[in-house]
Amino acid sequence: MSVETVRKYLDGFGVGDRILEFSTSSATVELAAAVLGVIPARIAKTLSFKTPDGALLVVAAGDAKVDNRKFKETFGIKAKMLSAEDELSLVGHPVGGVCPFAVNPGVPIFLDESLRRFETVYPAAGSANSAIELTCDEIAEFSGAERWVDCCKLPSETI
Repeated sequence: MSVETVRKYLDGFGVGDRILEFSTSSATVELAAAVLGVIPARIAKTLSFKTPDGALLVVAAGDAKVDNRKFKETFGIKAKMLSAEDELSLVGHPVGGVCPFAVNPGVPIFLDESLRRFETVYPAAGSANSAIELTCDEIAEFSGAERWVDCCKLPSETI
């Protein structure tokens, strides 16, 4: 999949033209924040986890970290990130461009509460040099997320 696949998918919601593409990489939270000129927390990172059935995605604020206890309570499994090799085959997007849009069928998507602190956030859009600015309501609608979850902790909650 690619930014063009995501653009076509988001065109179905009338927002494909809002995708931003950059001449430099936005593949990490820090790089994306720098190219967009926003704080890293406003980058909506899409985390991919291995499940017995394949994969699941959690979209969280850029400054949030997975809380292993909360993750296990929420999903009933240990938090184990996908390998780079599994990322493309199970989710459908390459590392650096993983986003909650136009993913492979059967991959459930969840949104972490850490995003709700912001009016808008910036998830990737299918490539390592793209993003789109969305409200939390928009990201929930356009991603087809299963539900909001609380499986991450913010820096202020870290011991």
